[in-house]
Amino acid sequence: MVKSKKFELLDKINSPKDLRKLKVEQLPQLCEELRNDILQELSVNPGHLASSMGVVELTVALHYVYDTPEDRLVWDVGHQAYGHKILTGRKDTFYTNRKWHGLKPFPSPEESEYDSFVCGHSSNSISAALGMAVAARKTGNTDRRVVAIIGDGAMSGGLAFEGLNNVSTTPNDMLIVLNDNNMSIDRSVGGLKHYLLKLNTNETYNRLRFKLSRWLNSKGYLNDDRRKGIIRLNNALKSAISHQQNIFEGLNIRYFGPFNGHQVIELVRILRQMKDMKGPKLLHLHTKKGHGYAPAEGNATVWHAPGKFDINTGQRITGDNTGKPLKYQDVFGETLLELARQNPRIVGVTPAMPSGCSMNIMMKELPTRAFDVGIAEGHAVTFSAGMAKDGLQPFCNIYSSFAQRAYDNIIHDVAILRLPVVLCLDRAGLVGEDGATHHGAFDMAALRPIPGLTIAAPMNEHELRNLMYTAQLPDKGPFVIRYPRGRGVIIDWRNKMEEVKVGTGRKLKDGQQVAVLSIGHIGNNVTKAIEHIEGEHADLKIAHYDMRFLKPLDENILQEVAQRFDRIITVEDGTRNGGLGSAVAEWMEDHQQHSTIVRMGLPDKFVEQGTVDELQHFVGIDAEAIEQEILKIIND
Repeated sequence: MVKSKKFELLDKINSPKDLRKLKVEQLPQLCEELRNDILQELSVNPGHLASSMGVVELTVALHYVYDTPEDRLVWDVGHQAYGHKILTGRKDTFYTNRKWHGLKPFPSPEESEYDSFVCGHSSNSISAALGMAVAARKTGNTDRRVVAIIGDGAMSGGLAFEGLNNVSTTPNDMLIVLNDNNMSIDRSVGGLKHYLLKLNTNETYNRLRFKLSRWLNSKGYLNDDRRKGIIRLNNALKSAISHQQNIFEGLNIRYFGPFNGHQVIELVRILRQMKDMKGPKLLHLHTKKGHGYAPAEGNATVWHAPGKFDINTGQRITGDNTGKPLKYQDVFGETLLELARQNPRIVGVTPAMPSGCSMNIMMKELPTRAFDVGIAEGHAVTFSAGMAKDGLQPFCNIYSSFAQRAYDNIIHDVAILRLPVVLCLDRAGLVGEDGATHHGAFDMAALRPIPGLTIAAPMNEHELRNLMYTAQLPDKGPFVIRYPRGRGVIIDWRNKMEEVKVGTGRKLKDGQQVAVLSIGHIGNNVTKAIEHIEGEHADLKIAHYDMRFLKPLDENILQEVAQRFDRIITVEDGTRNGGLGSAVAEWMEDHQQHSTIVRMGLPDKFVEQGTVDELQHFVGIDAEAIEQEILKIIND
């Protein structure tokens, strides 16, 4: 991309070493230029805008004060880190961000030495940073500073609290920066949100306390044991005077703030003061998601990832969707509301993604029956299990990739008791530009061994509605429905819902030479491939079965296929190790059937970012690759 505007300061910065040559008085101008650069880049190459706009000043201040990459900056929820990427040698390639063979969508040590840790999901920064701080001590690298930057709702995740608890008892000098913008993607929820809004500490008091601690340390009066005792006494006195208990200081983590996170010169002053403090510290900053761009400030949820837009007008460029199928997530949201109106036992649960999964449709119409639990996938599942145990019918919607964080909860709290929780796994399969951390590659292989689960995947919107209807009927037990990101294939999607017999697939087309067994939306690629082959080769007839259920498998279909075909292809939008192909191969072996089976799916490696079409072609599950595999197995 050729930038429409030259930048006086930013154009000269190719690394944080260049940044640190600036005078502190120049930093506000640099922040303005960095913010404008992010706007220019993302207006034509879509990405996560509002979060990175909100931490521009913090990003500049951190790299200005700390000796990165020797000092470690550990980002949480990596969509905050676009400014970090631009300042750390990726300015000229940032136009490739999230593109095929371009920059990764989130920080990764595989891409840059300035990226200390992977951060595609949330709430892991404190634990990872503590590990680095301990490693620095154990290896004698006592000059290394470690900073965890957590925010965008990530503090609501349970792992963050596990990390905090360990920080309080493990010797370390790390700094935790809490970027408190009252947001995750949708508005933050829960008691912690309200606590942080009320939390306040006097800046003058903090400054005096810091000076006193440095004086005591210089005189040798402040060893580790005395420091902990003084902090405990200090916290008790402050709580008594202010009538407010500070959760962080209750954990013996020194708390500073809250401060305005958009005053870069003040941030530099504060960070310099805290840089050499001993013991764990937390800096609480108030920021505004989308800061510096009025449209993003006014609607941070929409501008979290707005797509292409006109910088001057703030108009999003969405294209004409007239006559196009609805997105699967919207079919889910509309269908959930429809079912909830019919069944008063139905409730909805989402971990911080009501707009992303379209549960906001139900929240608007039936607000007392839908729950946003924050970035807490494990809790979302167990919370749903508790409601199911006592008579409700929860639909718990989690992105497939994020559901990995709730694996134990699915087994221990849902499956063992066979509770009627409907797990709707959105963004299953390849998701596109968000890359390896977000592809829903592993849900079928991971969930298939769990006893008692029903696992299904619809090939189209009608099938999704029918499966949702079936899942909420009595005695269905735990029911998993996986479906992809993006649009379906049917314009008239609102069919009359009907029950689907669990464990039954569909014969979509009969054939002679080879049988193709698919599951889920990827079956539409199979249909295209077969139509093209038979259009070119009148003598070829290929059978196609939509298995629909991974568990239980349709054994009638498998028996028919085993008896009629000695060449079988399975196709799935998930890892081919352990998924549908593996299940079919296992069944054939168990029943002494020895057909040739070719398994098509995602390879045994992490898949990078790109458009869904690019990625399907790369891994070999687009219509072209399926066609080639069919012809190959026929001709072998």
